[in-house]
Amino acid sequence: MLSTYPSAPVSSSTSVVPTRLRPADLLRITDEGASAVLDGRYDALLPAAWPTDERWSTRLHQDDDLDVWLISWTPDRSTELHDHAGSFGALTVLTGALDEYRWAGNELKHRTLAAGDQASFPLGWVHDVMRAPDPLGVPPAPTLSVHAYSPPLTAMSYYEVTDRGTLRRSRTELTELPEGASK
Repeated sequence: MLSTYPSAPVSSSTSVVPTRLRPADLLRITDEGASAVLDGRYDALLPAAWPTDERWSTRLHQDDDLDVWLISWTPDRSTELHDHAGSFGALTVLTGALDEYRWAGNELKHRTLAAGDQASFPLGWVHDVMRAPDPLGVPPAPTLSVHAYSPPLTAMSYYEVTDRGTLRRSRTELTELPEGASK
């Protein structure tokens, strides 16, 4: 699934990026991961019963350039406003829907990502992600998404919006887990 990467771009620019994988590569990788999960190729990694109180995650792939995770989302649990430190990120929603609140420089912008939707996150992207409420009630199946990070996550910073409408970092945590998920 995740064995072929594009070759590193050749550039005369002196800018340094943290990885040879770009957001478009991560979108392709999360799409391939989503297809593999839906095709049952990762069934052995899935829980017998999906947790209903806490988000659940399992790593689908890891190497020096890339981490790929499957995450299940539960109602009323958000990630808090955060960034992915020095990692690019992307996701594909498999089932259900996610609400994302992204810091847009002076306010939070909202979007809903439904099954099949994708999003990528450049460096400095600050957002909060949570399971979107189902308009007809809680669906019987979990909300699932596949996330890719390159380079693999090592830290996440968390933020709060101040009374003056600015963003303030409240803490930074070392982590190997995606989106602040518990394992």
